[in-house]
Amino acid sequence: MRRSLLAATALAAAGLAAAPLLADNHSGHAATGETPVSVSLTPDQLLAPYYAELRKKVVMPEAGPNPALSPATTLTRIAFGSCNHQNASQHMWAQIAAQQPQLFLMIGDNVYGDAGWDADAGLESLRSAYALQASHPEFAGFRAKFPMMATWDDHDFGLNDAGGSFPMRRWGEELFETFWGSSDAVRTRDGIYDSSITGPEGKRVQVILLDTRFFRSDLKRAEWTKDRPPLGGYVPDDNPAKTVLGAEQWAWLKAELAKPADLRIVVSSTQVITQAHQFEGWTNFPAERAKLLDVLAGREASGLVLLSGDRHAAGIYKVEHGGETMWELTSSSLNLAFGNDNDRSTAREPDAARVTKFFSEENYGLIDIDWKARRLTMTLKGNTSATLAEQAFSW
Repeated sequence: MRRSLLAATALAAAGLAAAPLLADNHSGHAATGETPVSVSLTPDQLLAPYYAELRKKVVMPEAGPNPALSPATTLTRIAFGSCNHQNASQHMWAQIAAQQPQLFLMIGDNVYGDAGWDADAGLESLRSAYALQASHPEFAGFRAKFPMMATWDDHDFGLNDAGGSFPMRRWGEELFETFWGSSDAVRTRDGIYDSSITGPEGKRVQVILLDTRFFRSDLKRAEWTKDRPPLGGYVPDDNPAKTVLGAEQWAWLKAELAKPADLRIVVSSTQVITQAHQFEGWTNFPAERAKLLDVLAGREASGLVLLSGDRHAAGIYKVEHGGETMWELTSSSLNLAFGNDNDRSTAREPDAARVTKFFSEENYGLIDIDWKARRLTMTLKGNTSATLAEQAFSW
């Protein structure tokens, strides 16, 4: 989607045209006798009146009732997943429910709302996607039983690979926050990043959900060639002005990591550790990736695991940084696999940081915590809940 079309959409939605703000009287001066003044408006400012009216007319979908997770709960099993298409089979919810997680994390592309989007500022395809997802009894039944937390990725943000320059991001944010029942803390700030701390002292789990969309700078595209890059069309951008999280979220993250916790689960919708491809990921912004790893290494003493999705394939990764081994579990997708040939997927993307195969079948992830041993086990479960990969580490 070219920026010109997005800008035109924003103008049309706001009832504005690409014309002077003051009419000309053919004498070289404005009809009022005043000198025309150039006014610069952001897409947010242009679209605000339109969304104020739209808010009065449309029904905002909601995911449905969800039990609260008691802050006193000692967490021992957390499940998570990504890339769930509202039009596809919802068979995985029963399988995840059978694992009896105490908390489930939806970590991005929770619906595919940009499928069929026609550039309307109201993001009607996204709103319809949420409504359809809420109507599935499998999803509704799961949500009614298991506490959930969520962050987004591009397809439920509003547009494939979009970031902070997406003009309709605030309406996408409102749809997300309404659907998932976001907290007041999330609703009163830009973006949808969130956190929680659960459990008694000595068994405190902090879950940090990053927002890698609302503030993210534009991606740098690879130069066009006849031979398409087999692993994506973006290149690392060394521009120090580029950001993934934005200044306010960076400050928030540092403050969160300074809070007392015994184990931290940090969720990024896109992959953090790997640098083996040219699709979306922290690899697109090397300085931001290094900053994230440094900030994580400087956290208040605790265990740490990273969770990610996005790729429609899954694996376990590690990196040595700041004197420790950092682990990442990527789980994708719940019901939109691009293939079932795990060996072919693995061979297609060789990666020194990945310690498992690259699993292309449908999957979800589990985190099991043994508090007595101070040991965490990461497990990837496949389409029938068979174990695809498992990795344990102590902290």
